[in-house]
Amino acid sequence: MGASGRLLRAVIMGAPGSGKGTVSSRITKHFELKHLSSGDLLRQNMLQGTEIGVLAKTFIDQGKLIPDDVMTRLALHELKNLTQCSWLLDGFPRTLPQAEALDKVYQIDTVINLNVPFEVIKQRLTARWIHPASGRVYNIEFNPPKTVGIDDLTGEPLIQREDDKPETVIKRLKAYEAQTEPVLQYYQKKGVLETFSGTETNKIWPHVYSFLQTKVPETIQKASVTP
Repeated sequence: MGASGRLLRAVIMGAPGSGKGTVSSRITKHFELKHLSSGDLLRQNMLQGTEIGVLAKTFIDQGKLIPDDVMTRLALHELKNLTQCSWLLDGFPRTLPQAEALDKVYQIDTVINLNVPFEVIKQRLTARWIHPASGRVYNIEFNPPKTVGIDDLTGEPLIQREDDKPETVIKRLKAYEAQTEPVLQYYQKKGVLETFSGTETNKIWPHVYSFLQTKVPETIQKASVTP
């Protein structure tokens, strides 16, 4: 009986564009655990104007990163409400001080790390092109324009949003790597890091799925649904 009665304390890690969002939502659909996304939690607190939400907003408004202690307070405060369930943290801890602070309160059993090659992610994240006048969006991978760089209907040039430009994407990925490399090493040393490598989410998912089957009960599916 793989999945023991103990509650699972898990973390999922992966660069922007690694498929982490998709994998997280599949995990929560198939397994009895709560998904706690630090981004969602942050937005929720800012919307509700909680003390910590207001504090976090002051940093965001100045274009600054939210300090470790603020993120830690936010996450730990929320985890207090989830003592009775297994959980999956997403987006936290993102730095070594956050991981160490979390460790003082909870023992992390498993860190799922999605390892997708840099080039693959770069292609994914730079695939979006826009026709500004109409708002039409093209994706080089899924719905490319008939002619590269040209809008199908008007023949006008397509542009890339600042966020989708290769130099912006590379900067984001490098920042992610610099920030999380120490966290991955930290969990590796503790022996809880499980890395799943691949170039396609649909090929990585079955491995994550069978790994978690040994750790946490599956949800009772109402009808047969394919993962």
